[in-house]
Amino acid sequence: MSDQSDTLHLAAELRTVVSRLVKKLRSHSQTHSSLSLTERAVVKLLAQHGQLLPSELAAQEKVTTQSMSQILSHLAELGYITRQPSATDKRKVLISLSAAGEALIPAMQQETNEWLHQALQKTCSAQELASLREALPALTKLVDFD
Repeated sequence: MSDQSDTLHLAAELRTVVSRLVKKLRSHSQTHSSLSLTERAVVKLLAQHGQLLPSELAAQEKVTTQSMSQILSHLAELGYITRQPSATDKRKVLISLSAAGEALIPAMQQETNEWLHQALQKTCSAQELASLREALPALTKLVDFD
């Protein structure tokens, strides 16, 4: 097998495994039933940045501004975000987390971390855990690649 076809095969297997892991993590989260993956990502972005414009959120999540508008409407309905006019440009609205939205962050992390911790303990040997630790920098590079 050539290096290129070997890498292509690895890419297909990695995509499948990562997709299945994400679905598994979502299924073991209480919040997954009320929030989409993108909505959860928006909550996390707001937790990291404090306030962002809807257009900035759309760009970060690589969705249209219309899609982001729907996402923000749903998050507002649930009481997870607040909207505040920009002090410098009254035409712009800054989005931030409400107290309920801020409380959601540790809950989301705890749900998935607990399940993943148990799964790692019950299914992986010490050597497999070490291999996963070693793979984290390479996986991080993949996530950061555009």
